[in-house]
Parts: sequence; structure tokens; C-alpha cells
Amino acid sequence: MVIVIAALIAVGAIVFILTVRAKDLPEPEPVSPFQHLDERKAAIYENLRDLQFEYRVGKLSDHDYQETKKDLQRELAGVMAEVDRLKLQLSPNGAVPRPVPHAAAEPQRIDPLTCPHCGAKFPQPLKFCGECGKPMKVAQA
Repeated sequence: MVIVIAALIAVGAIVFILTVRAKDLPEPEPVSPFQHLDERKAAIYENLRDLQFEYRVGKLSDHDYQETKKDLQRELAGVMAEVDRLKLQLSPNGAVPRPVPHAAAEPQRIDPLTCPHCGAKFPQPLKFCGECGKPMKVAQA
């Protein structure tokens, strides 16, 4: 009998310790209406870079490259139009909010032997990374 009571108390203590109360949960972060569009836009840009890399390597014919590129650009235009439409809906008086200018960032020193995207190092300067296929030089503003 004592063993049964001790087991019930132990199970009760474990359940109490492992139970999460609703008031202990943090408030969910507000969801940005632009988040899914920004993610989609980034995916399309990544697909365009991959497409260009595969074309330059010779995996795609000229016709396939042009058709796929047009489709991706059309999809990107739709995403950008949706972003503009949301900006107009969310801004007061229908005016497009102006972006806040950022402080001038210090110019980054570019190592021509290291990929700025994946960090792969090469013995000689390359136009495109041999590991990830992205351009080795970062555009400077």
C-alpha cells in the first residue's frame, strides 16, 4: 500500500513539474504581412542565381534557360506587385512610406580568395565559388 501511494505521489510530482501552464508561455511575436513575400522573393532570386550557374556550366539549353528565366522573372514581378499593394494598404493616406536611410556602413575588405557566401578558400581568384556557385565578388555601394 505504501508503495502505491509513493508511486502516485511520484507520478503526480512529475506531471506537475512537466506541465506547462498557459500563463507561463511567452506572447507570440506579431507576424509581419511581408514576411512570406520576402521569403518568396529571396527564394526566386536564389533560383535565378542557380539557373544562371547551371546555364553557364552547360546543363541547360539556351531555350530552356530563357523560358525558365522569363517564368521566374514573371513570378518575381507578381511578388513585388503584391508587396507594393500591401504597402499601399497599410500606409496612412495611401502614401508609400519612405525607407529610412541607413548609416553608411564601413566598406568591407574583400578577400578575392575566400567566398563571401560560404567561406570556401581557393588558391587563385575566381569569378564564381567552386563550392556554392555564387559570385565571389560582393557588390559595393
